[in-house]
Amino acid sequence: MPPRTLASLAHALTVSASPDAALQALGEALAEVDRFAQLAFVTFDERKGMLRDRALVRSTGIEHRAIETTFDHLPTRERASIAAGGQFVDFGDTSDEFARLLQLPLLGETGWLTIRGLRYEGALSAMLLLYESRKLFGARTAERFLPAIALFELAHVRFLEQAARQEAVRTLEDVTGRVHDEYERRLAALEARLLDANAARTSDTPARHLALERELAQANEDARRALKRAAAVEATISSAVEQLEKAHVELHRRSEGLRQKTRTIYLIDRVLTLDASTDDPRQLADGLLSLVGDDMHAHRCSLMLRTPDGESLYLAAARGVAPGISEGARVAMGQGVAGRVAASREPLLVRDVSEAKQHPLLHDQYFTTGSFISFPLIYHDELVGVVNLANRAQHGVFVEEDVDRVRLLGLVIALVASNARLPERLVEALSVH
Repeated sequence: MPPRTLASLAHALTVSASPDAALQALGEALAEVDRFAQLAFVTFDERKGMLRDRALVRSTGIEHRAIETTFDHLPTRERASIAAGGQFVDFGDTSDEFARLLQLPLLGETGWLTIRGLRYEGALSAMLLLYESRKLFGARTAERFLPAIALFELAHVRFLEQAARQEAVRTLEDVTGRVHDEYERRLAALEARLLDANAARTSDTPARHLALERELAQANEDARRALKRAAAVEATISSAVEQLEKAHVELHRRSEGLRQKTRTIYLIDRVLTLDASTDDPRQLADGLLSLVGDDMHAHRCSLMLRTPDGESLYLAAARGVAPGISEGARVAMGQGVAGRVAASREPLLVRDVSEAKQHPLLHDQYFTTGSFISFPLIYHDELVGVVNLANRAQHGVFVEEDVDRVRLLGLVIALVASNARLPERLVEALSVH
């Protein structure tokens, strides 16, 4: 799957207004990988052990159909793996049989059925079905589609969290309404008793008057207890709603962290694949710069490598730098931002524009405004070069956590560049003198 498709799928799942919309977005992503494969979503009723609704992705929308079959109809070994979640379970030679059971349209040829269980709060909540044609060569669609499935699983949990919050709010409203109605009913009955007591006061005996006062006191006590119980219930539900909101915020934070890690792993895999498939040093340098530039959303970035004599750095690849700065341009060790970072072997972080305008290193031609990171590339205690990142997307500011991310990416760049002898080979290709 191209990286742009994975990024657009993450955005589509984030803005999806319903589970069907998220499933439709996942189906569109699947069509780019295998347009003949079928994708379906089956809900699971854990209390009754029943598979309820099958939602099949069609080109015209989501087709829902009730299947009403028990989870026990699936084979024991496969059933245990699906309930555990986190992986696709292969049905092998019985794929077509169970595809019919789950009401999937047959492919017209021998197919492969794989099912992934989706868990929520420690229990199976749904299943994701992928039904594809058998292939003689190449990776299976289920294997190539794993990053997209991981993103959809996060969206699925987000919708379940929203449903739980809405249910808690409805419960709070129902309980509050019932308590309020009971309070008004008792208050009306009390008022009626007071009116009867006032009307009969002249004819009541002292004993009757005392009995009415006792009933009035008891009614007041009952009303007080009812209000206290209502307040306790409201406090409990409010606390539950608050906990749900905190859990939702934490889930969003973890989802964002996982999305960033998935993107980083994908970019690293792309660079390692490029390293294994090309002998062109310029293409490899551009790929290494794209790894860190794309991951950090930097509009302006450059990769500078050490010259063979170790006395200077040269510009190996750049994106968004000022006009007139060409590949091969040199910076002496200890001069400018990149030269000083290379000499000290310590990363440099400037957080905001006001700090950047006053920074003494910003007279260097590669850095003019804004927040930036300059990071040394070290491999086996040898300086490989320096990577520079600036002008983050949407006027973003680099922070300490970004330096830690660049540290990982820098290690990958230094490793690949060293193993490919990129500094020496690119010097010859660029004719750096």
